[in-house]
Amino acid sequence: MAADIHKKDWEVPNGSLVPADGQPTERSESPTPGLAQGMEPGAGQEGAMFVHTRSYEDLTSPEDRDVVSRSPEEGQGDQADQTSMEQISKDFSELSTQLTGMALDLEEEMRLSQEDKMDLSLQTAQRDSAQSEKEDEDVTMEAWRMHQKHVFVLSEAGKPVYSRYGSEEALSSTMGVMMALVSFLEAEKNAIRSIHADGYKVVFVRRSPLVLVAMARTRQSEQEITHELLYIYYQILSLLTWTQLNHIFQQKQSYDLRRLLAGSERITDNLLDLMARDPSFLMGAVRCLPMTAGLRDTVSTCLQQAKAKSLVFSILLSRNQLVSLVRKKDQFLHPIDLHLLFNLISSSSSFREGEAWTPICLPKFNSSGFFHAHISYLEQDMDLCLLLVSTNREDFFTVSDCKRRFQERLQKRGVSHALQEALRTPFYSISQVGIPDLRHFIYKSKSSGLFTSPEIEAPYVSEEEKQRLLELYQYLHSRAHNSSRPLKNIYFTGPSENLLAWVTSAFELYVCYSPLGTKAAAVSAVNKLMKWIRREEDRLFILTPQTY
Repeated sequence: MAADIHKKDWEVPNGSLVPADGQPTERSESPTPGLAQGMEPGAGQEGAMFVHTRSYEDLTSPEDRDVVSRSPEEGQGDQADQTSMEQISKDFSELSTQLTGMALDLEEEMRLSQEDKMDLSLQTAQRDSAQSEKEDEDVTMEAWRMHQKHVFVLSEAGKPVYSRYGSEEALSSTMGVMMALVSFLEAEKNAIRSIHADGYKVVFVRRSPLVLVAMARTRQSEQEITHELLYIYYQILSLLTWTQLNHIFQQKQSYDLRRLLAGSERITDNLLDLMARDPSFLMGAVRCLPMTAGLRDTVSTCLQQAKAKSLVFSILLSRNQLVSLVRKKDQFLHPIDLHLLFNLISSSSSFREGEAWTPICLPKFNSSGFFHAHISYLEQDMDLCLLLVSTNREDFFTVSDCKRRFQERLQKRGVSHALQEALRTPFYSISQVGIPDLRHFIYKSKSSGLFTSPEIEAPYVSEEEKQRLLELYQYLHSRAHNSSRPLKNIYFTGPSENLLAWVTSAFELYVCYSPLGTKAAAVSAVNKLMKWIRREEDRLFILTPQTY
């Protein structure tokens, strides 16, 4: 079934994200003060590639299938937020005492958590093991219980669908108990969301006809675990479509869904691995491969010219980083859908062997039908993957010819060597920013749905230290997006590093500093960092997205 191509009226008025009437259209000389949405560093100059969403809040909204994105007019009230450095400094001062004390509690809790953790290298080996080894894992053994996070998917009839560790058959009784808990509370006209006990969080997400459950003893908040479970739900929809999934269980409530999902376990496993180490999912945004604006524009033009009538999206990517994206006019991709495409490609090395033609549902675009995706690498020894999304399942040869024409144009323009050079340096160093004591940062432009961050360097060399840094970012993110008491500014002091979070209607910024720095120096460094991002934005972001 071909996907229904249509423009949702809630997505982007007039097919763009231009400032509303009365707002300045020139880009600001400085990112502060008075930064408006659509004018922040990284915001597209000629519209947007993605649906204009609230990212994290959008993903965790109660009615997930009827998400309403904010238009520029609806966001005008947010643009009145004061973002000057003086106001930020004042806010930090008010929060300093409270958050410093909170930081000490956090460090102690993380220390205790680390004592209980298995060696990270062992976990990595387990994740990379074959599916048969995963299923052979004895669910009665202590090693199975010691995993930091378990994820279960079951039907409303209590039938097992997926388990992160161990075989579903061995866990059928456990999943039956989970469904009994859900049903018991529903009988009382209530709904179970989570259970907190003995350092564990058990989080439930119900998306009829499925129930998703996570049991974790990590630093993640309940909201962030819910965030991950919804990604798993979307992953299942990308393989089946929402329409097919519901039709199956309407016909037979006790249907064993594993029959249809057989062989897809590695895709779901890979998604969970990515979410554990890639901040793209935490930020609800996409990272671009750094390259000069001229090179990117040339590649995008070549991609734009190699088009076919049935193409909706042409995507060039490298190792989960976006190189270029060309879309059909008035059609917008959601970052979640792009993450699912990235996960599909990274979960299998077979795409390097030739040209693949596979049905794929983009659940945030249209959860009712399939697109057909042509997936291939430009060269077997080159980490550059081309993904062409078509509405016509009979168009393989036409779409394949688009790839050939794209490669010919690259050769004619003489940019293949420059592309290879860009692929050799997929990350930039924090030293390029030129700010003493600055160790790392994550910056997201909300208008464009893109983010940037440097390579994680010393002292975060080991996998354990990298994971600890990501957990700190997760903590700041959960505090900033807390549903009951969200914070706009956070300054965190710890024994090993200081961190700062700054969330506005236009962008999100998370910064890691040396523990020897002061709060005043951190605030001053933020101003310099934002100016550096502004200077480098044409290299770090896609500012002029192309359309067919």
